[in-house]
Amino acid sequence: MLRPWEVQFWLEDSPGKTLHSKLLNKLTADIKDGRLNPGSMLPGTRSLANQLKVNRKTVQQVYEELESQGWLETKLRSGTFVSKVLPEQGLTAKNANLTNQKYKTKSSSELLETLYQGALEAYGDMAVSNDGTPDTRLIPYQLLARAYRRVCLNLGRHSNLGYGDPRGTIELRNSVKKMLSEDRFMNCSTEQVCIVRGSQMGIYLASRVLDPNKGAVVMEELCYSPARAAFESNGFKILKCKLDEKGLNVGHLQELLLSNKVAGVYITPHHQYPTTVCLTMDRRLTLLELSKRHKFAVIEDDYDHEFHYEANPIPPLVSLPNSENVIHLGSMSKVFAPGLRLGYIAADKGFIERAAQEIVLIDRQGNIVTEHVISDLMESGEVRRHIRKTRKQYETRRNFAAKEFTRIFGNKVSFTLPTGGMAIWLDISQLVKGQEIKTLHNEDSTLNTSYTDESVAPSHIRFGFGAINEKEITQSIVKLSKILNGGRKGEW
Repeated sequence: MLRPWEVQFWLEDSPGKTLHSKLLNKLTADIKDGRLNPGSMLPGTRSLANQLKVNRKTVQQVYEELESQGWLETKLRSGTFVSKVLPEQGLTAKNANLTNQKYKTKSSSELLETLYQGALEAYGDMAVSNDGTPDTRLIPYQLLARAYRRVCLNLGRHSNLGYGDPRGTIELRNSVKKMLSEDRFMNCSTEQVCIVRGSQMGIYLASRVLDPNKGAVVMEELCYSPARAAFESNGFKILKCKLDEKGLNVGHLQELLLSNKVAGVYITPHHQYPTTVCLTMDRRLTLLELSKRHKFAVIEDDYDHEFHYEANPIPPLVSLPNSENVIHLGSMSKVFAPGLRLGYIAADKGFIERAAQEIVLIDRQGNIVTEHVISDLMESGEVRRHIRKTRKQYETRRNFAAKEFTRIFGNKVSFTLPTGGMAIWLDISQLVKGQEIKTLHNEDSTLNTSYTDESVAPSHIRFGFGAINEKEITQSIVKLSKILNGGRKGEW
């Protein structure tokens, strides 16, 4: 049966920091106020998501939460309805207050709520932001399957699936140590390596081990938001350091050091996130000298070292002179798949032990099977072979994307071809000319405003080419061209 009218919703005046909380509060208020009567039918999740221009998963989660609270009910093959018997109706003020005597959790930051909702949306049926993620279609699934089978059989024969070292299996730590020594010029022992569940866990552990009483953490003015959220969640004040075409501005860093206590500097020197700039050697050496002189830690996030296309990559900070204070973070996520959740920390033994102590409190240890699998593939040379193969594919995609931007946009946009990574930093300032752009409806393009908490004008885009093939790159750039060339103020 057709509905006489489609129920309309307006979230702008609804309280809440996220779309999830705004919609939850709006529906609850409309039910309490009588705008949505008991028994009335709500729009389907897809319909409401289209109306509000939000992820369908967000609507589904709100509906499920309200249903668990008793405000809504779902009827099979019929839809979602306002419950005929509403919760906590008709209670006196005193009794209503008693029903709300529940323990309170520590509030989170607005940034953390936004990151959390973004992570939830990754499971929805709508496209999520791609700002330089790997292509999961390139994962060698059969190779992984054979390795998992081989490892499981071997572990089963030796009954070796009990509790282990919180720093990670000795096999994988040895493999990582060998790789860092032979491929990255790093002189470290196995005791200086700790296996973690991706680089984000490594960042969080650094924020836990370092002491906020010793000073602030300096980050690049445009930076990786989850890293900023991790340090903020553990009590650190964040100081922003300027960026230019050579990477972190060490002159500005010196100014910050003169007027602030600094406990650490978080940096992405290999391919700066998000601008893709590679930190020059002279600045690397200056940063390390400052670290030693002022006694602050350098958290080096080397998240995509494997994907460098122009000659040989510059050695990591931790392999250079005066690098005693460097905490080196790496990840296998871009090599194989984010779902494997494997990364590593390389640092002095004292830091590794403190990080391992934190791991004991979080999850005791990592995934022994997966760690053995990756070690097996590293020792057999399969990891190196896979990196070499995918590096060529990503380089081809980078070159193709650069040509398509030039062909489609001409001189309306400008960019410097990145030496590596899976994204291009695009200057669109000539096109936008000071217009207010809140968002781009293009899942492969992210505005520069997304990488800072300060109020800045939209001027650049980070375009991720890694997760899409050449045909998809062209389609995405054409779509972006229509948005930037045809959008009216406020409608990008």
